[in-house]
Parts: sequence; structure tokens; C-alpha cells
Amino acid sequence: MRKEVLDHIRARKDLQEYIRIHPYWYRKLSRDPRDLYSLEIAALHYHERTIPHHVQKFTTGVQMASMMMGMLSNMQSQGGNPG
Repeated sequence: MRKEVLDHIRARKDLQEYIRIHPYWYRKLSRDPRDLYSLEIAALHYHERTIPHHVQKFTTGVQMASMMMGMLSNMQSQGGNPG
């Protein structure tokens, strides 16, 4: 594998971890170093760091907060002590 590719991978822990889990990337990058961009995209999907993943996490958080607010409101309307 080319030194520039190895240096780039060593500079990013997420890429190191992904290559250890998926060792076929060693062969792939040795044959065609231009696949480094594809490796980065695959690692982003694996680590769930893409924009759709962020949106999904945010949406889940908002839904959870909404549910908690509904439960709190329900408890207050029934005369329970929320705290």
C-alpha cells in the first residue's frame, strides 16, 4: 500500500478500526489507491456518521422528549406528584 494512503489511514482512528474489521480494504487499496474515498464513505456508513444517521438520531431524541412531556402532562392532569 502506498505511504500516502497509510499515512491518511493512520491519521484517522475510525478508518483504522474499519479496516481492521473489514480487511479486504487492504487489498483493494493496494490495487487502487484512488478507492480511498470509497473507504471513507463505507466507514461513515459503518460508524453511522452520515447526514441521514444524524437526522434519525435527532428525530428519535425529539420523539423521546415529546413522549416524556406527554407523560409529565398526563401525570400533572391526574393530580400526581411528578417530582
